[in-house]
Formats: sequence, C-alpha cells, structure tokens
Amino acid sequence: MIFHKDKLLRFAHCDLAGIGFYPRYVELINEVVEDWCAQGLGVSYRELHETHGLGLPAVRLEIDYLAPSRCGDVLNFALAVERIGRSSMTLDVRARADGSERLRARLTVVLASLKDLRARPIEGDWRARFARYLPAPESSVEAGTVSA
Repeated sequence: MIFHKDKLLRFAHCDLAGIGFYPRYVELINEVVEDWCAQGLGVSYRELHETHGLGLPAVRLEIDYLAPSRCGDVLNFALAVERIGRSSMTLDVRARADGSERLRARLTVVLASLKDLRARPIEGDWRARFARYLPAPESSVEAGTVSA
C-alpha cells in the first residue's frame, strides 16, 4: 500500500517570492509521517509516545526538489516503506501537484525507546504494520492508489 495525504502549501510555507521554502518541506514531510502513523498505522504520535514509549526519530534525510510549488498549491504526498531493517526503516516520500512531481525524499527513521533513547528492534505487530506499506514488486509510489 501507499499512503496519500494532500497538504495545502500555505503562505507560512513560502519565501518572499511565494515559492515553497525548502526547510518548510521538511516540516511537511514530518507532518505526512505523523499523519501516516495516525491514519495509516492506527497509532497517533501522541499514543506512540505516551502509551508505547516509542518514537520514530529521523537519522537521515535526502531531498530532491524537482519543481517549484507556489502558495495555494495542493501537494499530494505519497509515502511508502522502501526498506525495513532490524530497528530502522527507509521511507520514500514524494509530492505531486498539477500533474508534476515536485519533490522526492528518502527518510530513514529508527524505532526508538523514549526512556533511554536507544533503538528497539522492529518486530511483531510493529513490523506487520510497517510492512503493509512495502510496495509490491510491480508497483511504485507513483502508481499507488491507497489514500487516507
């Protein structure tokens, strides 16, 4: 499956020229990951933190800015799990608007205990939840149709 989320590019996300400002895209990507947890995985960040004592801190982020977006554009973000390791996973996040790809990002996050800030193995129910977003071999983020 692929998780989709529309995000409005607001005035607060833009530079003086009215174009999406690159650090605000990092915030939007984080919002999409948070939305994925709540709507795609069934556990909000608050529940993940307060009930389970876990977090998903980013340890690596690569972004390609492919085309500019302007204030008022609605960006459709698509998130898929590219890889699940022992305690980390790589997420493929892309944004499109008006038929063109605007952004591609690869984000590596670690399942970590908030108590001792150490990585925890991704196993059991957590692995099953994350694995639902590993694309089938013949699909890709662009071809996905799962929305939330």
